[in-house]
Amino acid sequence: MTADTAPSVAREAWFRDAALTRILSLLNGDGGETRVVGGAVRNSLMGVPVADVDLATTLVPQAVSERAAADGIKVVPTGIAHGTVTLVLNGRGFEVTTLRRDVATDGRHAEVAFGTDWQVDAERRDLTMNALYADREGRVIDLVGGLADIASRTVRFIGDAHQRVAEDYLRVLRFFRFFAQYGSSRPDAEGLRAAARAKDELSRLSAERIWAEMKKLLGARDPGRALLWMRTSGVLTVILPETEKWGIDAIPGLIAAEAAYGWAPDAMLRLMAIVPPDAERLAGLAERLRLSRAEAGRLQAFAAAPMVKPDMAGTALDRLLYRKGREGIVDRLKLALAVARAKAEVETEKMAETARLLEHLRRAERWSKPQFPLSGADLLKTGVAAGPAVGRALGELERIWVDGNFHLDRAALLARLPAVVEAGDKG
Repeated sequence: MTADTAPSVAREAWFRDAALTRILSLLNGDGGETRVVGGAVRNSLMGVPVADVDLATTLVPQAVSERAAADGIKVVPTGIAHGTVTLVLNGRGFEVTTLRRDVATDGRHAEVAFGTDWQVDAERRDLTMNALYADREGRVIDLVGGLADIASRTVRFIGDAHQRVAEDYLRVLRFFRFFAQYGSSRPDAEGLRAAARAKDELSRLSAERIWAEMKKLLGARDPGRALLWMRTSGVLTVILPETEKWGIDAIPGLIAAEAAYGWAPDAMLRLMAIVPPDAERLAGLAERLRLSRAEAGRLQAFAAAPMVKPDMAGTALDRLLYRKGREGIVDRLKLALAVARAKAEVETEKMAETARLLEHLRRAERWSKPQFPLSGADLLKTGVAAGPAVGRALGELERIWVDGNFHLDRAALLARLPAVVEAGDKG
């Protein structure tokens, strides 16, 4: 392929951005060459939005920093040992990494040496579609066959798949994650064999790295095929043993429901679809993968939430939402609706159930928690003795209020207080 026939990203809006143009002008010439690398080039060629723009350069980090500082560009030394500095311009960050070759790898980390050979730099990367460069004119440079793999949507390791994986075992998960995001048909056979062979090495990786990749995979438009091949290769059982006897069969129905109802891809909801709603096991999962407090809390809310029957009255659902919390019930309803909708495609009698669950979901999503109109101070003002009696009476009045569908006002509740106190004293 000649320079005249090579694909180009020159017309892409992100490539014509003033900040990037300035940085490319600054870091090219005077003995240096700098190109855009990786995701921005890949996504442009595949028609996918571009978020971050990374650069590769023959300049060493000190030279990059000196040029940028002299031009008034902020420099952040984000990974000097691995040749990376981040240049911040117009509120955007651009990672600039010196060309490298691996000196030593142990499956988790690599010792690198800086260089100026673009072929060597390309060949040390993981996947062919991630090793494309674009020069300062926007011409795409392919040194490892990435263009052909992009055309066929083949996620393929560069060179020997087993060697690439052994250099960093996280590449097992990246292989499946990129297949979920960009692949078609079946995964590359050599890559699949390398992933299966290395599955037991995944325990050597940090929990944070594993969950970061799994969260991205689960957040792909349709992770179903990737999860299927992860299960077939044994990788899914190693990463999420909770799925072993629970399965991933609910994923296709959930993806279809997302499309039908306009739900955004939700990695956590998809995780819930493939794990049992068992509080103890989900607590173990959250601890093992170092989920955030919010993520762990959502899993627990899901596990604690009751199933909502399709024939439940709307007022009964309101009471359930008040007592059990909205978040977990909404998640449960979405998953139940997805299952019912999938069944309704072959069992017409399930259509009514689907409609009722959808009504419940919409009611739950609109629901806001009403404010109980009494406080302990209100009871003390009526003469209730301070102490446990206040809490008991307040709890009983709240139960009466909830059972009455939240209609009783403050005066009506206080009117019931003497009977509640008397019953408490007898109890």
